[in-house]
Amino acid sequence: MKSLNWLDYFFIYSLVSIWMLLLVNIILSLSGYRYYLKTLNSELKGLKDEKYPKVSILVPAHNEEKVIGRTVKSILLLNYPKDKMELIVINDNSSDNTKKILEQIQKEYRSYNFKIINTDNITGGKGKSNALNIGYKHSSGDFIAVYDADNTPDKNALKYLIETIIEDESLGAVIGKFRTRNKDRNMLTRFINIETLSFQWMCQAGRWNLLNLCTIPGTNFIVKRNIIQKLNGWDPKAISEDTEISFRIYELGYKIKFVPYSVTWEQEPENLKVWFKQRTRWAKGNIYVLLKYFKNMFKGTSKNIIFDIFYFFSVYFLFLSSVIISDILFIVGIFSNINLHVTGNFNVLWILAYVLFVLEVSLTLTLEKGESNRKNLILVPIMYFTYCQMWMIVALKGIIQYMQDKLFKKEVEWYKTERF
Repeated sequence: MKSLNWLDYFFIYSLVSIWMLLLVNIILSLSGYRYYLKTLNSELKGLKDEKYPKVSILVPAHNEEKVIGRTVKSILLLNYPKDKMELIVINDNSSDNTKKILEQIQKEYRSYNFKIINTDNITGGKGKSNALNIGYKHSSGDFIAVYDADNTPDKNALKYLIETIIEDESLGAVIGKFRTRNKDRNMLTRFINIETLSFQWMCQAGRWNLLNLCTIPGTNFIVKRNIIQKLNGWDPKAISEDTEISFRIYELGYKIKFVPYSVTWEQEPENLKVWFKQRTRWAKGNIYVLLKYFKNMFKGTSKNIIFDIFYFFSVYFLFLSSVIISDILFIVGIFSNINLHVTGNFNVLWILAYVLFVLEVSLTLTLEKGESNRKNLILVPIMYFTYCQMWMIVALKGIIQYMQDKLFKKEVEWYKTERF
């Protein structure tokens, strides 16, 4: 074998990194499948009303006139004792009709414990974390639940979360599942639906079953009040406030459990412009969390944080850089003759990696009723060459924007996802 050149090293790095993460994900997918079997016939325990603790539900809202009415009504009508539940909507410096809609609903549901907190451009308008901290200060529940302004939770979503967290003192938080309400709108929303289901069954259910580990999503979760107190609330600098607070809950020694039968429905972006903006914000926020806690890997910190830092680092740096390199080598190889000195049938490994991707995503779809259909199974093989490639642009853009924000010391602000 001839001595290896720089192209060979790029090739080997790309192949090894992609296979490494694919193997981790297939293990998580199989673990998620096992958790699915364990929770298949889960039902409510049917506790008496007096056994349920008081819950404060926080809904941060910034210019949400298109969706806030439906969200508030669905939360007020949750199957939960009304004297044990308070809903607090933080109308955070909205300039549309959000306030008017909320006040109309408040009049309509006078007998419910429903508070509206209006902020201005001085106290509010500084992002979701700041809005949640404002809402928390006005809350009185023993547990704090959070729903995004576009969510419509199932009737029993809150009860499932509560019944799980009160039976295990080691739990600091419990998260439910989120589904795509507008999944059939177009090709993009179908891809998003597949992505979110795969993530939840693979990364949330899989990690919980294997490691007793998962991270809080932005919605449909509950946290013990005393934990929020110990943490001094949400980090106002964090864009991905959900991931960031998860890490701090780990540091306190608590677990976060995934409960797939607690379901909420949310609206996803229906065009690429909105999708890119939202996903770039997520990427930038996760990079902030990764860099903030990376140093903790070497300080004997929680093993949960170590695994998640490794996983985030693999996704945002190793895996994505590897896919970029492999794409470049593939494209250049079409138009010119690349001389690789690495021996062996590596084309087979590339094909197997692609097949493995299709299999692990398809497996997670079988765990959701009605999703393992012909339309989705046709989309999964296409997904790698289209939707997944867009994530490379998102990650690169997220890294660049994070560096720009640090350089110019930009303050955190609301990153409003356009509603439809």
